[in-house]
Amino acid sequence: MAEETRSNPALSEAMAKAKTSMQFVGFRLAEQEYAFRIEQIQEIVIPDRVARIPQVPDYVEGVTNLRGTIIPIINLRRLFDMEYRECDEATRTIVANVGGRTIGCTVDAVSQVIRISPEQIQPAPEIVRSEGAKYIAGFAKLDARLIILLEIDELLDPSKMDQVKQIASRGGTISIENENTVPRINTIDLNCN
Repeated sequence: MAEETRSNPALSEAMAKAKTSMQFVGFRLAEQEYAFRIEQIQEIVIPDRVARIPQVPDYVEGVTNLRGTIIPIINLRRLFDMEYRECDEATRTIVANVGGRTIGCTVDAVSQVIRISPEQIQPAPEIVRSEGAKYIAGFAKLDARLIILLEIDELLDPSKMDQVKQIASRGGTISIENENTVPRINTIDLNCN
């Protein structure tokens, strides 16, 4: 293999790139693409029965039994103050490990596992300002696609979810003042409407 790599520069370059790139699980909410780092994703499942719990925030769908473990299910559409949508055949629950807890997140669809190199990731530009910016790890530009990389530890921290919901219900207000910073984006908000 080492000899094959030396004799094939393209293979050598591809292997080097694979070592430096990061993997993300891509998903959709409404028409926007988002992604979580794959290291914290336990699995992706088709939504199962959820036991509703009274007197919890609307973004908490309830709890479910995942092979003997009771986990909370968070609806990311509701957390981002987006219009509610019934589950369909594309709806998935991303099961994530966050701060020693296992939490399920309902999303419209899981698109793919994405390998993103550091060169493709840009932090939120300095002119982007908002309380919601701390929930965004960066932006990935892949061809014509713009993927919002979410900071899963911040976003799904149970002590911060009410704040995420409040920011989203106020419109998110993560705005870009200079339209040349990120092409075709005038406003980026948590509810992406």
